[in-house]
Amino acid sequence: MKDIVVQIAKEAIRLAFDNKELNYEKFLPKNPWLKESGASFVTLSQNGKLRGCIGSLIAQRPLIEDVTANALNAAFKDPRFNKLKKEEFVVTDVEVSLLSKPQHIEYDSIEDLKRKITPFKDGVIISLGEKQATFLPQVWEELPEFESFFGHLLHKANLPLDSFKNHPEVYTYEVEKFF
Repeated sequence: MKDIVVQIAKEAIRLAFDNKELNYEKFLPKNPWLKESGASFVTLSQNGKLRGCIGSLIAQRPLIEDVTANALNAAFKDPRFNKLKKEEFVVTDVEVSLLSKPQHIEYDSIEDLKRKITPFKDGVIISLGEKQATFLPQVWEELPEFESFFGHLLHKANLPLDSFKNHPEVYTYEVEKFF
Protein backbone atom coordinates (compact mmCIF):
# COMPACT_ATOMS: atom_id res chain seq x y z
CA MET A 1 0.00 0.00 0.00
CA LYS A 2 2.73 2.48 0.94
CA ASP A 3 4.59 1.68 -2.28
CA ILE A 4 2.26 4.24 -3.88
CA VAL A 5 4.96 6.76 -2.89
CA VAL A 6 7.18 5.47 -5.72
CA GLN A 7 4.35 5.95 -8.21
CA ILE A 8 3.90 9.51 -6.91
CA ALA A 9 7.61 10.27 -7.27
CA LYS A 10 7.78 8.84 -10.81
CA GLU A 11 4.65 10.60 -11.97
CA ALA A 12 5.77 13.95 -10.52
CA ILE A 13 9.04 13.71 -12.47
CA ARG A 14 7.34 12.49 -15.67
CA LEU A 15 4.83 15.36 -15.57
CA ALA A 16 7.57 17.93 -14.93
CA PHE A 17 9.10 17.14 -18.32
CA ASP A 18 5.90 18.59 -19.83
CA ASN A 19 5.71 21.48 -17.32
CA LYS A 20 2.73 19.86 -15.60
CA GLU A 21 2.14 19.28 -11.90
CA LEU A 22 0.97 16.21 -10.05
CA ASN A 23 -2.73 16.14 -9.19
CA TYR A 24 -2.79 15.11 -5.52
CA GLU A 25 -6.51 14.32 -5.69
CA LYS A 26 -5.70 11.34 -7.90
CA PHE A 27 -4.00 9.68 -4.91
CA LEU A 28 -5.56 11.08 -1.72
CA PRO A 29 -9.05 9.52 -1.72
CA LYS A 30 -7.67 5.95 -1.51
CA ASN A 31 -4.60 6.95 0.52
CA PRO A 32 -5.65 9.53 3.12
CA TRP A 33 -2.47 8.79 5.15
CA LEU A 34 -0.57 10.76 2.48
CA LYS A 35 -2.07 13.93 4.01
CA GLU A 36 -0.21 13.25 7.27
CA SER A 37 3.06 15.02 7.90
CA GLY A 38 6.02 12.94 6.77
CA ALA A 39 9.70 13.05 5.86
CA SER A 40 11.11 11.29 2.82
CA PHE A 41 14.18 10.91 0.65
CA VAL A 42 13.97 10.21 -3.06
CA THR A 43 16.98 8.46 -4.58
CA LEU A 44 17.50 8.16 -8.32
CA SER A 45 19.99 5.70 -9.77
CA GLN A 46 21.07 4.47 -13.18
CA ASN A 47 22.77 1.10 -13.55
CA GLY A 48 23.31 1.00 -9.79
CA LYS A 49 25.02 4.40 -9.70
CA LEU A 50 23.62 7.40 -7.82
CA ARG A 51 21.93 9.94 -10.12
CA GLY A 52 20.27 12.17 -7.54
CA CYS A 53 19.20 12.07 -3.91
CA ILE A 54 17.31 14.77 -2.04
CA GLY A 55 15.18 14.54 1.05
CA SER A 56 13.77 15.86 4.27
CA LEU A 57 14.97 14.82 7.71
CA ILE A 58 12.05 16.26 9.65
CA ALA A 59 8.35 15.92 8.81
CA GLN A 60 7.12 19.45 8.07
CA ARG A 61 4.48 19.00 5.36
CA PRO A 62 2.02 16.39 4.10
CA LEU A 63 3.87 13.29 2.91
CA ILE A 64 2.48 13.56 -0.64
CA GLU A 65 3.94 17.07 -0.92
CA ASP A 66 7.25 15.97 0.60
CA VAL A 67 7.67 13.04 -1.80
CA THR A 68 6.72 15.20 -4.79
CA ALA A 69 9.11 18.01 -3.87
CA ASN A 70 11.98 15.64 -3.13
CA ALA A 71 11.43 13.71 -6.37
CA LEU A 72 11.56 16.91 -8.40
CA ASN A 73 14.60 18.17 -6.50
CA ALA A 74 16.44 14.85 -6.90
CA ALA A 75 15.73 14.90 -10.64
CA PHE A 76 16.35 18.54 -11.39
CA LYS A 77 18.13 20.29 -8.51
CA ASP A 78 20.69 17.95 -6.96
CA PRO A 79 23.83 20.11 -7.25
CA ARG A 80 26.02 17.05 -7.82
CA PHE A 81 24.34 16.22 -11.13
CA ASN A 82 23.00 17.83 -14.29
CA LYS A 83 19.23 18.04 -14.61
CA LEU A 84 17.68 14.70 -15.50
CA LYS A 85 16.75 14.48 -19.18
CA LYS A 86 13.53 12.93 -20.41
CA GLU A 87 15.40 10.24 -22.37
CA GLU A 88 17.39 9.32 -19.23
CA PHE A 89 14.27 8.88 -17.15
CA VAL A 90 13.35 5.57 -18.81
CA VAL A 91 16.58 4.02 -17.46
CA THR A 92 16.36 5.66 -14.03
CA ASP A 93 15.39 3.69 -10.94
CA VAL A 94 13.40 5.55 -8.30
CA GLU A 95 13.57 4.66 -4.61
CA VAL A 96 11.59 6.41 -1.88
CA SER A 97 12.60 6.17 1.77
CA LEU A 98 10.10 7.18 4.46
CA LEU A 99 11.95 8.34 7.57
CA SER A 100 11.12 7.88 11.23
CA LYS A 101 11.58 10.82 13.57
CA PRO A 102 15.32 11.31 14.30
CA GLN A 103 16.43 10.28 17.80
CA HIS A 104 19.26 12.11 19.56
CA ILE A 105 22.10 9.82 20.62
CA GLU A 106 23.89 10.63 23.88
CA TYR A 107 27.46 9.35 23.83
CA ASP A 108 30.66 10.03 25.73
CA SER A 109 33.24 8.52 23.36
CA ILE A 110 33.55 7.09 19.89
CA GLU A 111 33.49 3.59 21.42
CA ASP A 112 30.24 4.46 23.22
CA LEU A 113 28.76 5.81 19.98
CA LYS A 114 29.86 2.66 18.15
CA ARG A 115 27.86 0.57 20.64
CA LYS A 116 24.75 2.73 20.11
CA ILE A 117 24.71 2.71 16.30
CA THR A 118 23.21 -0.25 14.45
CA PRO A 119 24.82 -0.61 11.01
CA PHE A 120 22.44 -1.36 8.10
CA LYS A 121 19.46 -0.27 10.27
CA ASP A 122 20.29 3.27 11.39
CA GLY A 123 20.41 6.31 9.18
CA VAL A 124 22.71 8.86 10.80
CA ILE A 125 22.72 12.64 11.00
CA ILE A 126 25.86 14.39 12.24
CA SER A 127 25.83 18.07 13.12
CA LEU A 128 28.45 20.48 14.41
CA GLY A 129 27.88 24.21 14.37
CA GLU A 130 26.36 25.16 11.02
CA LYS A 131 27.52 21.96 9.31
CA GLN A 132 25.35 18.90 8.98
CA ALA A 133 25.09 15.78 6.83
CA THR A 134 23.19 12.53 6.75
CA PHE A 135 23.51 9.07 5.32
CA LEU A 136 20.49 6.85 4.80
CA PRO A 137 20.79 3.33 6.23
CA GLN A 138 21.35 2.07 2.66
CA VAL A 139 24.81 3.72 2.69
CA TRP A 140 26.00 1.02 5.11
CA GLU A 141 25.90 -1.35 2.10
CA GLU A 142 28.70 0.69 0.48
CA LEU A 143 30.49 1.67 3.72
CA PRO A 144 29.95 -1.22 6.15
CA GLU A 145 32.74 -0.31 8.58
CA PHE A 146 31.92 2.25 11.30
CA GLU A 147 35.12 4.23 10.73
CA SER A 148 34.62 4.44 6.98
CA PHE A 149 30.91 5.30 7.30
CA PHE A 150 31.57 8.12 9.77
CA GLY A 151 34.69 9.30 7.93
CA HIS A 152 32.67 9.76 4.74
CA LEU A 153 29.80 11.32 6.69
CA LEU A 154 32.16 13.88 8.26
CA HIS A 155 33.58 14.60 4.81
CA LYS A 156 30.07 15.08 3.42
CA ALA A 157 29.39 17.59 6.22
CA ASN A 158 32.67 19.33 5.36
CA LEU A 159 33.98 18.56 8.84
CA PRO A 160 37.54 17.42 9.66
CA LEU A 161 38.08 13.76 10.55
CA ASP A 162 39.02 14.71 14.13
CA SER A 163 35.63 16.40 14.70
CA PHE A 164 34.65 13.97 17.45
CA LYS A 165 36.98 15.86 19.80
CA ASN A 166 34.33 18.63 19.54
CA HIS A 167 31.51 16.15 20.30
CA PRO A 168 29.17 16.68 17.33
CA GLU A 169 25.47 16.01 17.72
CA VAL A 170 24.43 12.60 16.40
CA TYR A 171 20.90 11.48 15.57
CA THR A 172 19.65 8.21 14.16
CA TYR A 173 16.52 7.32 12.25
CA GLU A 174 15.11 4.32 10.43
CA VAL A 175 13.55 4.11 7.00
CA GLU A 176 10.96 2.14 5.13
CA LYS A 177 12.17 1.99 1.57
CA PHE A 178 10.17 1.38 -1.58
CA PHE A 179 11.21 0.94 -5.20
